[in-house]
Amino acid sequence: MQMKDAITMQTGGAAKAPFYLPQGDEVAVFEAAASHDLPVLLKGPTGCGKTRFVAHMAARLGRPLYTVACHDDLSAADLIGRYLLKGGETVWVDGPLTRAVREGAICYLDEVVEARKDVTVVLHPLTDDRRMLPLDRTGEEIAAAPGFMLVASYNPGYQNILKTLKPSTRQRFLAVEFDFPPQALEIDVVARESGLAPDRVQPLVRLAGKLRDMKGQDLEEGVSTRLIIYAASLIAGGMQVDRAIQAAMIEPLTDDADTKRGLLDLVTAVFG
Repeated sequence: MQMKDAITMQTGGAAKAPFYLPQGDEVAVFEAAASHDLPVLLKGPTGCGKTRFVAHMAARLGRPLYTVACHDDLSAADLIGRYLLKGGETVWVDGPLTRAVREGAICYLDEVVEARKDVTVVLHPLTDDRRMLPLDRTGEEIAAAPGFMLVASYNPGYQNILKTLKPSTRQRFLAVEFDFPPQALEIDVVARESGLAPDRVQPLVRLAGKLRDMKGQDLEEGVSTRLIIYAASLIAGGMQVDRAIQAAMIEPLTDDADTKRGLLDLVTAVFG
């Protein structure tokens, strides 16, 4: 496994802050957590803006950001580091969590419950007053540098009982609940991100609301704000509305032919 494919690094700087439109007081809560060296857990559905929010806040605070996309094969060693053979010598190479601890950066674990169970054990000493990362393989105990912050996210509505955070882990974090924005706010976000006029975005957002109402019935997940932006971007680029919706808001939601036909009927009802 090549961890570089699952890790991104962003340098700080408020001038480079990605666009994010707050829904409530999440910015103030995050800033307060950062000022008190507290870890934060972001909870909410896929595509509602959790990752964009963290990138925005890292730039706003002027801190480097390491983002790790968690998956079934992600182990504690992938986060902490390992010995590698370089030029005939065996050398220790820090993982993204260790680099963030040393540098005073933000480490963001996206969909943390997808990682192997040994990952959460590693996080515990960093999420209490110790703020310490033990490296068993090197014998080091690294005190978190000023500015280090641990942020994790997951989708509680999607995870099953075998993939959830234990209460002993959840209670080490402040938690902020995310959801899809109210309709007027979502129209503003999609219009800004896609370049499509708000009056043309409005029916796409209305359709998304109806699709989200089907979650847990015909659909496992509702349509994300991200997918609405994809559809709006295609339309802004000249694609026919019905084709853009099918490609961006129907096909990604299901493979079942009968369900897709039902969703397309819903599109016709909304757009005529």
